[in-house]
Amino acid sequence: MAMVMGTVGGFKPPPVMAGSLRHPLQQRPRALVASASTVAPLAYEMVQGQEAALASGPHPPTCVLCHGILGSRRNLLSFAKRLAVEFPTWQFLLVDLRCHGQTSAMDEKPAGAHTVDAAAQDVVDVLNHLKIYPIMLMGHSFGGKVVMSMVRQSGRVLPRPVQVWVLDTIPGDVWTDGVDHPKDTIQFVRSLPTPLPSRKHLVDELTAAGFTVEGAQWMGTNLKPVRGSPSGGLEWTFDLDGIADMYSSYEVTNLWPMLETRPKGCTVDFVRAERSAFVWTDEDAERLTDLGARVHLLQDSSHWVHIDNPDGLLEILSPSFAEMER
Repeated sequence: MAMVMGTVGGFKPPPVMAGSLRHPLQQRPRALVASASTVAPLAYEMVQGQEAALASGPHPPTCVLCHGILGSRRNLLSFAKRLAVEFPTWQFLLVDLRCHGQTSAMDEKPAGAHTVDAAAQDVVDVLNHLKIYPIMLMGHSFGGKVVMSMVRQSGRVLPRPVQVWVLDTIPGDVWTDGVDHPKDTIQFVRSLPTPLPSRKHLVDELTAAGFTVEGAQWMGTNLKPVRGSPSGGLEWTFDLDGIADMYSSYEVTNLWPMLETRPKGCTVDFVRAERSAFVWTDEDAERLTDLGARVHLLQDSSHWVHIDNPDGLLEILSPSFAEMER
């Protein structure tokens, strides 16, 4: 498989020609041509199957993957590589959403309010920059709402079918009352003075406050050495204040209307983890089905579906890749 890393830096949107449509879900597929005068508005990475990497002409079938809150594209990278092996004619675009990962270190960061819709528009802008029409959108948790928002902003008619996969989140917000709630995690780590002396210090602080060891250790992966500091220490790889705004937006963003008015040719599937972090009521599942969506139960998995049971998740996803490629 081949991987192409996106550059990070300032971004000015390319000019829009009169009569053109900005949203990539409203554009006909074109060859992959990156502008030399600008860089994408988000840090990104392209994982290509072996046949996709050798293809010439129009771009290969493309799947966009969006990570969850407090994460980065690294969270989905291993699974994207697995998909590229299983589906060698495809390519998989992973992004660091605004305020996350390498995007948070860009010289010119995405502007405006930090909302679900703005995060979705950022991904749209990356696709416009790359001149790619994706035929599959896949989002985990917060990223699930991002890809749903991309569809909502696309309009009522699509020139080609699009498959949307929403991994363990629902159009509203009914997070369980268990430990490691994102809002609690964000609020607590924002209270910690930085730089932090070590990852162990962070784990100790979180577990002493009642967070799980697994959650605390995962948060420790989001630390980096303070650049140029003679005293050392660690700082966050993301913008915590911006992330707090993003999660507040996530809680209030209602994507049920997207399912009610989704464009013709757009198929939406939900993957529900057996040990989901969300309350999936029978009424929610029935409502999704009534609106034309499909709900798949992933056994033996917590919220981290691509980590806990990647084989089971791949089995659920596989038929849609064959269908969309046809």
